[in-house]
Amino acid sequence: MEEYSYFDEDPKKGWGFILAFAALMLFTIMGLGIDLDEYLQHEYLQIPRWYFFVIFSIDVLMMIGLILMFFYRKIGIFMFPALLVLHFFMHNYYLSTFLYTDVTNLFLFTGFGMLAIIPKWKFFR
Repeated sequence: MEEYSYFDEDPKKGWGFILAFAALMLFTIMGLGIDLDEYLQHEYLQIPRWYFFVIFSIDVLMMIGLILMFFYRKIGIFMFPALLVLHFFMHNYYLSTFLYTDVTNLFLFTGFGMLAIIPKWKFFR
């Protein structure tokens, strides 16, 4: 009996992969913009300065995780959602803000995983 594979066997990145990656990067940059806006108002909002060193580091590491995913590195697949959840909880705990950009990014990552990562899993190193 012949075995059928429903996944794409080609390591080439298609439009779905590229558009999903662009959407993830867009919402990550939007989260960075929110952090930058809060930094500009940190004296008025009474946010400690150490918080921004941590949150901007998380933002940069999230972008690095996305770039690693784009180049088929498995560490990026684990790194990005872990940092995204950490980013969300830090905003929720320290600033009492619910970031819809993080929640949307998490849903986009789930869809990206189903449509682009899982079919190409064997190409990730």
